[in-house]
Amino acid sequence: MKHDLIEKNLGLMTLLMVLAVSIGGLTQIVPLFFQDVVNEPVAGMQPYTALQLEGRDVYIKEGCVGCHSQMIRPFRAETERYGHYSVAGESVWDHPFLWGSKRTGPDLARVGGRYSDEWHRVHLIDPRNVVPESKMPAYPWLVEKKLDGALTAKKMKVMRGFGIPYSDEDIGKAREAVEGRSELDALVAYLQVLGTAVENKR
Repeated sequence: MKHDLIEKNLGLMTLLMVLAVSIGGLTQIVPLFFQDVVNEPVAGMQPYTALQLEGRDVYIKEGCVGCHSQMIRPFRAETERYGHYSVAGESVWDHPFLWGSKRTGPDLARVGGRYSDEWHRVHLIDPRNVVPESKMPAYPWLVEKKLDGALTAKKMKVMRGFGIPYSDEDIGKAREAVEGRSELDALVAYLQVLGTAVENKR
């Protein structure tokens, strides 16, 4: 009888469904806030340099995350192709994190050091110069766009507020480190650091 009451009352059924999903979700999510493996950076990880941080912003601005994930799942097919599966500790300092789920292009979680800087530069200017069948658009304007570094120190101060260990010296030298460099330089610097904090066990 009570079962019929719930099934025939859309509002009550919706409320009970939301309650059940909320309780189930909280029992899985809340414990993660108290586990060191989730909240502590992996051993030896360094914060992004000023140029890498600007490159990450270029990556976001140009929509790279729309086609490339940065999360290798712990399955054999994934690890054989891309390398060691992603661990939470390597994303602790990413705000926002860029795991993604779309793979129009390959996952980039372990792309750091896999190719030379020059390869990345050629690939970003015109992907078909190195991968003839690529569907990726070209980004030639990244060479022309220059960074002025006006907000770089401010970005680093904000990130320090999130617990990223930037020193006063890092922040003080931020503008000088990026001023006059191209967005392409910054994006390549960012790509070259991806996944280097975790041993690539291919």
